[in-house]
Amino acid sequence: MASELRTLLVGYGYAGKTFHAPLLRATPGIKLTHVASSQAAQVKQQLGIDVTVLADYPAAVQLADIDLVVIASPNDSHAPLAELALRAGKHVVVDKPFALTFKEATALTALATEQKLLLSVFHNRRFDADFLSLQQLLNSAQLGRVAHLESRFDRFRPQVRERWREQAGPGAGLWFDLGPHLLDQSLVLFGLPHSITASLKTLRPDATATDWFSVLLDYSHFSVTLGASMLAAAPSPRFTLQAQLGNWQKFGLDIQEDQLKQGLTPADAGWGIEPQPGLLYQADHVTPYSTAVGCYQHYYAAIVAAINGKGPNPVPPLQACSVMQLLELAEQSAAAGRTLPVQPL
Repeated sequence: MASELRTLLVGYGYAGKTFHAPLLRATPGIKLTHVASSQAAQVKQQLGIDVTVLADYPAAVQLADIDLVVIASPNDSHAPLAELALRAGKHVVVDKPFALTFKEATALTALATEQKLLLSVFHNRRFDADFLSLQQLLNSAQLGRVAHLESRFDRFRPQVRERWREQAGPGAGLWFDLGPHLLDQSLVLFGLPHSITASLKTLRPDATATDWFSVLLDYSHFSVTLGASMLAAAPSPRFTLQAQLGNWQKFGLDIQEDQLKQGLTPADAGWGIEPQPGLLYQADHVTPYSTAVGCYQHYYAAIVAAINGKGPNPVPPLQACSVMQLLELAEQSAAAGRTLPVQPL
């Protein structure tokens, strides 16, 4: 293997262009050499003439001179492209969601194990500043026993946009777009719930895919509510934690996505620093509590270390399979209108 991981980025839509390309280029040990995209002129203009651009995705993931394939194409292509790449002997990172079904995800996990290759899923929201602060707060136990956590990811987009994520089709809709983020964060904090109760709705007049959801994860002595809406004009908390000795509440989204959209990188001053701290409510006083800095760059640094045998996979595929399990169970719960048990993998 080369001293730098020769990397192919598959897809140059929003995820590929905004998240993966700049983070890959900012990571020591990775060299972004190829991009699979139909937008060759845009890729060359933004990434430079040294990047090879190919339009044929299935052929690109099997190129002989590639070590790592990063799949940021539409959701319905994740599993087939990942399978082709693994069978071609490549390490693979897949953008969320891992696949369209739990069955596809477990098959890919087994294949990666058989091929002795790294397979990881880009659950970047593990590296949000507010989530890391929440994790540290829970680990400190200063609020005592958890009673309830509400985690929301709201937007105000009353008009349906002409993009695949908002149109009817496999892997489209708000639940498959934002659900994986919220589920993965809950699993990191608390593990698998005992049961799941979901409501998935299509509320905008011209919408054909889910644009609102509320999902309850029951952990017996406490619960987690996950929610998102495309019609949230009023600000809502990103997180609200209720516990026996107080509450923690955080408004505003992690800043790193906006920084990437502005062309900033982890090397720039102010990267990942929360502009709107969370607030800790205890007895009769309120204090700011935002202890962490966002660090999306840690994901690909950990990928390099894992491939070189110097650290763990930052998001092992079995963990991402649990996210897929809950994504599917939520759809089944919403369709049946009832609570469903969650079985350990």
